[in-house]
Amino acid sequence: MEHKDGMQEGIEDTRESEMFEENGQPAHEGQGAPPIVLDSQRKLGRGPIIGAGLAALVLGVFIVAGIRSRVHAEETLAKNTKQDSVLAVAVTTPSHGADALEITLPANTQAYIDTPIYARTNGYLRRWYADIGTRVHSGQVLAEIETPELDQQVQQAQSDLATAQANQQIAQITAERWKKLLTKNAVSKQESDQATSDFSARQSALSSAEANVRRLQQLQGFEKIYAPFDGVITARNCDIGALIQAGDSNSPRAELFHMASTDKLRLFVPVPEVYASRVHNGDRIAVTSDAAPNQKFTGTIVRNSDAIDISNRTLNVEVDVLNADHKLLPGQYAFVHLPIPASDSSMTLPSNVLLFRAEGLRVGVVRDGRVQLVPVQVGHDYGAKVEITSGLTPQDQVILNPSDSLAQGERVQVEKGDAE
Repeated sequence: MEHKDGMQEGIEDTRESEMFEENGQPAHEGQGAPPIVLDSQRKLGRGPIIGAGLAALVLGVFIVAGIRSRVHAEETLAKNTKQDSVLAVAVTTPSHGADALEITLPANTQAYIDTPIYARTNGYLRRWYADIGTRVHSGQVLAEIETPELDQQVQQAQSDLATAQANQQIAQITAERWKKLLTKNAVSKQESDQATSDFSARQSALSSAEANVRRLQQLQGFEKIYAPFDGVITARNCDIGALIQAGDSNSPRAELFHMASTDKLRLFVPVPEVYASRVHNGDRIAVTSDAAPNQKFTGTIVRNSDAIDISNRTLNVEVDVLNADHKLLPGQYAFVHLPIPASDSSMTLPSNVLLFRAEGLRVGVVRDGRVQLVPVQVGHDYGAKVEITSGLTPQDQVILNPSDSLAQGERVQVEKGDAE
């Protein structure tokens, strides 16, 4: 009964609501009906309960999803933090065999023959036939010297020679006579011996006079100055009428001419001690000069000093260069390009792998995920690369651009390889 009464009250309430909508005002105002009274004892339907349950379920799902998301984020953060604590490094491996190297060394260029020419007799310069820059041949007359005093000395020596010859002849005749008289016992043995001895002395005097004449005549032959070899006159220090005195290298003012043979040049190269073992007599090497920038000459190593100069720790090497076209000049600055062949017993690495430590030169090598600071020996420095002669193997992973704080045994992670 109570359920039916409730349903009827609900129908009446619905009718009153429809009247409110049709008249635009509440039904009890238009008709004077009593106010609506709610019944607190009436039971609710199932709809609100189901809605509340669904809302609680959705809320629980959101709470669980949020907790799982936060836990995952914390795990990810911990993992990233652990990974960031390990240093990431780039590595490379040594290249087997060092690159071939060519070193450029300065050289002093000299004429193959360089000779000052002096006078060997006194007199006055009568005439000269060659000036600076003149190319002359061996035996060509360069100048003539007038020697009046020497000419008189030759005449005197010839007269002394004639006297010696006459004395030698009379001594010979006398000695022969005394020998004949001695056989007849007409003279004593002592007198015969004196005559023979006088003859010997006269022979020696004759030989001396002959030698003196030859000496003076030879000095007369120095009245003409001849070129000793094919070459060029590089200096002339005399003129017509100048007083000429016999001189040598101890009297530089007495130098008449200076000659040089430039068909072949000598280049003297100071080779550093570290490259001395690379020098071999007979090797052909390239030669260049700033005076001829677009030309390259070929030279030959002909000899070396076979000793290191202790003042500059270099090996003195002579390189001969054919210069038939005379494009190179004596005294010119030149460069010798000495090839250094590749080495099979060494390796190369980028220069940015080196660590300069107080205990010596080191490189960082990754072994089993940890850093090993390995001592190395550096050979040649090629600029961007260096030659490593000992301390590494071709399989080693060497750290590029290592930090100064890199420590022995530090754990690292290889990020990439073969990067320079």
